[in-house]
Amino acid sequence: MKIALDAMGGDYSPGATVKGAIMAASVLPGNVKIVLVGDKKQILDVIRGENFDHSVFEIIHTDESISQGEHPAKAFSKKKNSSIVTGFGLLTGGQVDAFASTGNTGAMMIGAMFMVKSIPGIIRPAISAQVPNMLGGSATLLDVGLNPDCRPDVLYQYGVLGSLYAKHVFQIEKPRVCLINVGSEEEKGNLVVKAAYELMKETDGLNFAGNIEGNELFENKKSDVIVCDGFVGNIVLKEAEALYTLIKKRGIKDEFFEQFNFENYGGTPVLGINQPVIIGHGISGPLAIKNLLIHTKNVVEAKLMDKFKEAFQ
Repeated sequence: MKIALDAMGGDYSPGATVKGAIMAASVLPGNVKIVLVGDKKQILDVIRGENFDHSVFEIIHTDESISQGEHPAKAFSKKKNSSIVTGFGLLTGGQVDAFASTGNTGAMMIGAMFMVKSIPGIIRPAISAQVPNMLGGSATLLDVGLNPDCRPDVLYQYGVLGSLYAKHVFQIEKPRVCLINVGSEEEKGNLVVKAAYELMKETDGLNFAGNIEGNELFENKKSDVIVCDGFVGNIVLKEAEALYTLIKKRGIKDEFFEQFNFENYGGTPVLGINQPVIIGHGISGPLAIKNLLIHTKNVVEAKLMDKFKEAFQ
C-alpha cells in the first residue's frame, strides 16, 4: 500500500507534516509506504534534523505549493507542479492508493470532484467528523461543511454513506442512523428534514433510529451516524472545537473533553468519490498528521470506496 502525503500542506509544513510522517512510519506495518510530495530539499532537511532514515519514504519533488489563502480554483489550474495537483495525479494515475493533505481545503475539493470524481449514483459527496459521547466511543456526523444546502434525497444518501463508513472503518456491525432535528417527534423540523425522515423510515437500507436533538449529541444513546446538511454540521463541529479551546484556556483537564481534540482523529475521507482522499485540519501538528496517515491506511484497508460503489450501483 502506498499513501501520498502533501508535505507542503498546512500551516506548519513541511516541519509538522514530515515529523508526523516519521511518527506514522514508526507504527505503520511494513507493507505501507508513505510517499512525501513536495520540495525535496526542505523535506530532507526535516528528516535529517530528526535523525531519521530518509529511505523509509519515497519523495516526489515539486517546486510549487498552494497556500491556504490562495483562490482554490485559480491555484489548482495554474500551479500544475504543486504538491496538491501532483498528489492527485499520483492517485488518479494508480501510483498510490490514497492521497492525504492538510492543505488548502478548496483546492483539495476541486481535485476530489474534478479529478477523482463522484461515484455514479451519488448526488453529492460529504465530509464527516467524529462526535464523542459520554458513554464511550463516538458517532459519525455528516455533512460538516461540504454542502450547506441539501435535498431530502441527499440527506438520505448521507445516511447510507455514513452507515457504510461506520461499519467498515469503525467496525459497527449495524450502525444506527439519526437526523439532527429541533425535536424528537416525527412531525418536527423544516420541510427538508421532514421529507428526509419519510425517506429514511421507509427503507430497509438503513437502521434508522429517528431524530436526535442538539442537547443529546454528547450523551448520545441512540445513534452511530448523525445526518445533517453541511450548514448545521459545520456549526456543530466549530462549536465543539470552540468548547475544547475554551476548556484548555481555563486550565480544565478532563479525559472526555480531550476527545474533542481534532488531532486525535487526524482527518476525514471525502465520502462518495471514486478513490480515497483524506483531508486534515490546516493547523495540524505532527500528532494529527500521524493519525491522519493511520486513518488513511484504515480507509484503504476497508476498501471503503468499493463498498460505496456496490451500494450505489
